[in-house]
Amino acid sequence: MALFLSRIGTFSARRAWLVIVVWSIVLFAAVAGAFGLGGKLSSSMTLDGTAAQSVIDQLEKSFPSASRGSAQMVFHKTDGAAFTDAEIAAIDRALTQTTEVVGVDGVLNPFESQAMKDAKVAQLTSSRAQLDAAPAQLAAAQAEIDSGWAQIAAAESELASGQNQVSAGSAQATASHAELMANKTALQSALAGAIGAGAPQAQIDGLSAQLQQVMGGLAQVDASLQALAESQSTINQSRSTLAEQKTQLTAAAATLMQSRAELPAQTERLAWGEALLSAATNYRAVSVDQQTALGAVYFSTPMSEVTPETKEAVIASLSALSLPGVTVDFSKDLATSLGSIVGPGEIVGLVIAGIVLFVMLGTFVAAGLPVLTALLGVGVSALGAFALSAFIDMNSTTPTLAVMLGLAVGIDYSLFILNRHRRQLKTGMGVRSSIALANGTSGSAVLFAGLTVMIALLALNLTGIGFLGLMGNVAAAAIAVAVLAGLTFTPAIMQLAGLRVLSRKERRVRDQLIAGETPVEKPRAVARAKREVWAAKRPIVALVLTIGVLLVAAIPFGSMRLGLADGSSEPVESTQYQAFQLTSEGFGAGQNGQITAAVSFDRSLSGDDLLKTQASVATTLMGVDNVEAVVTGQPSPDGKTLAFSVVPTEGPAAQSTETVVTDLRAQADTIAEDTRGVLGVTGMAAVNIDISQKLASALPLYLATILGLSILLMILVFRSIAVPIVASLGFLISVFATLGAVTAVYQWGWFGTVFGVHDPGPIMNFLPTILIGVLFGLAMDYQLFIATGIREAYVHGESPRAAITQGVRAGRAVVIAAAIIMIAVFGSFAFAESTMIRPMGFGLAFGVLVDAFLVRLLLVPAALRLLGRAAWWLPRWLDRLLPDLDVEGAKLEKGRTKEAFTLVA
Repeated sequence: MALFLSRIGTFSARRAWLVIVVWSIVLFAAVAGAFGLGGKLSSSMTLDGTAAQSVIDQLEKSFPSASRGSAQMVFHKTDGAAFTDAEIAAIDRALTQTTEVVGVDGVLNPFESQAMKDAKVAQLTSSRAQLDAAPAQLAAAQAEIDSGWAQIAAAESELASGQNQVSAGSAQATASHAELMANKTALQSALAGAIGAGAPQAQIDGLSAQLQQVMGGLAQVDASLQALAESQSTINQSRSTLAEQKTQLTAAAATLMQSRAELPAQTERLAWGEALLSAATNYRAVSVDQQTALGAVYFSTPMSEVTPETKEAVIASLSALSLPGVTVDFSKDLATSLGSIVGPGEIVGLVIAGIVLFVMLGTFVAAGLPVLTALLGVGVSALGAFALSAFIDMNSTTPTLAVMLGLAVGIDYSLFILNRHRRQLKTGMGVRSSIALANGTSGSAVLFAGLTVMIALLALNLTGIGFLGLMGNVAAAAIAVAVLAGLTFTPAIMQLAGLRVLSRKERRVRDQLIAGETPVEKPRAVARAKREVWAAKRPIVALVLTIGVLLVAAIPFGSMRLGLADGSSEPVESTQYQAFQLTSEGFGAGQNGQITAAVSFDRSLSGDDLLKTQASVATTLMGVDNVEAVVTGQPSPDGKTLAFSVVPTEGPAAQSTETVVTDLRAQADTIAEDTRGVLGVTGMAAVNIDISQKLASALPLYLATILGLSILLMILVFRSIAVPIVASLGFLISVFATLGAVTAVYQWGWFGTVFGVHDPGPIMNFLPTILIGVLFGLAMDYQLFIATGIREAYVHGESPRAAITQGVRAGRAVVIAAAIIMIAVFGSFAFAESTMIRPMGFGLAFGVLVDAFLVRLLLVPAALRLLGRAAWWLPRWLDRLLPDLDVEGAKLEKGRTKEAFTLVA
């Protein structure tokens, strides 16, 4: 391996300009791909294989509108008064104007929404009052109907009596009429006979008087019959009226019976509506004091596809609302920009790295060489990742981690090779020969160090979480580019720089050495070089102190809580932080951490079945402890999916909210039994639980993989069993200390003012996994650079104890410088714009600090000192099986002649 890398170094030195041109072409291709393919980053994360993501996918499938992005804005009165009608009208106009922004599909006016809810409350209240009065009204109606029937019965009795009288009168009058008619006929006949017979006038007058009397009687009888006919007509009319009244009373009775029959169903339907209303009572769009209102904007595409220009246009449109005493703030989804991959903090980190390099190396040329190499590698990897985002969904954190690692390791890997090259130049070795030897020796350590980091990063795919795996892949690619740049670009630049990588004083000493003169060394420097390092001189003390310090630092780790970043972690002066706080103050903390519950059915729900099912599910969900409100949404177009928004009592990061998610999921059997529906739960707290569970299940395999492969790699490099085990145990202690420090700062709030932690909260659930992977790789870097020097001295004949001092002294300066550079680079990201990147930057910086200075420079040398020769023991059978990688370059140096170490013009 050393010989192969030496040849690569020789080729790069001989063809320096060719190597530079090739790298320039690669960089140009990355630039062209990044800007030509139109890649874009998102702030969303997909969590394939988790229950929460399955519910999200189900909702997007069942509700076409669910896939569109949405964001919230908060309108707030700062003068302590309620919104006026004029202010409400102005806000309505601003929201309406926002719908004209390209990419906006609609808006939610909080005042209209609250008015609709209040109207529904009034309607249900009125319905309840009517239903409560219905039994009395029905009883009164029944009494009225019964009274009507009684009146009809009385009237019919009276009519029957009247009919009897009329009938009797009619019979009597008819009989009288017949008798009078007979008398009339007889008298007329008698009168005619008397006149014809010439009867006396007196007889005729008597017959005429009788006839007149009969005619008067007939007139009276006819009048009676007419009166009786009129009475009969009245009776008939009354009978008809009574028949109509009977029909009306019968219809009224039927209506009353139907009302009685419908009353239970109406009561039940109203109870369902009241159950839904009761569950949503504490959910408001306008606060109780009328001083805060929650609006929303809906986009025509998923949130991950909403362009920054659209977000900015929405903010600009609503920010134009100029009302004295009214502010508008925007939620994290809308206001948080992806930011630049490299910001002012990162520039400061690079400046610190440059200063450290200059102090260590003494020349601007030498100090600039590792930085230039790192920037080249970062440019290629970051731009390449951005180009790749045109084809795959990539979170904005992914290239940032690649930049973070690429800068740090790019500088360090180039520095290790340059440092070896400078040491060899000081001994009088020629430039090209020194480049070849540095690339063969330190380059081997760089290659294997890079491999350990890549193994740890690629192993993130074992977590089964897509965005973590992609993050690891992109970061591993950045490490690979850094390694390639270190092994090819660095030798080419070193060739062009020549002896300018040495200071003038170092060049004078080198010239004296080549001329055969012996440079004068200061006695103190000679004595210091022979002095045994403290860790080897006091190994037990070193072990106890380092382990004790690390264990104390790890104490907070025992109380670590995992979660996801919310608006409270944003900068205090940011609009998203203000929106989060105003929402919590006006509507309760749970408003910021709503949980979505979806219930799917194998049937289509409608009518009473729909209302009853919605009420049943809402009541069940509302019965869970620490649930403030349950809001029922519209059913899916096919009626087979119901969605509910569950508002917990506390915020999204609270422990009680996680318990709410667990308790909600526990209601699945109850809901299935009551409604035959299948319950699913999603939301920030649900996602947090699912990620944590998935990471917990994958962590043993993940750790076993990176530890196993890295230990195997270190066995190949060091040809030792003990050294890899010591290195791994040291890493475990340092990573616990790192996680403890992260917990103390970001969860407990220690030094919060320094690191911008104003609202301490849970640690991002995937941060420990990322820190474990990255820090393990970096820890093995320093292990290789320190232990390789110790083994190199041991292989070249030094005793185990002397080899420790010689190896540590040989690599200590460069390891310290490299660690400071990494701390500066990583630490600068602790002040980045992204709230996801800050704790990552701090954790990596602290991890490098304790691992490099405590573990690799103190604990490992002390452990090797106590182990003695056993530290380098390897079973003979295993020694025969393992290939000889010759990382130390022993064979490479053994094959060199004295002429190879002379100056090359």
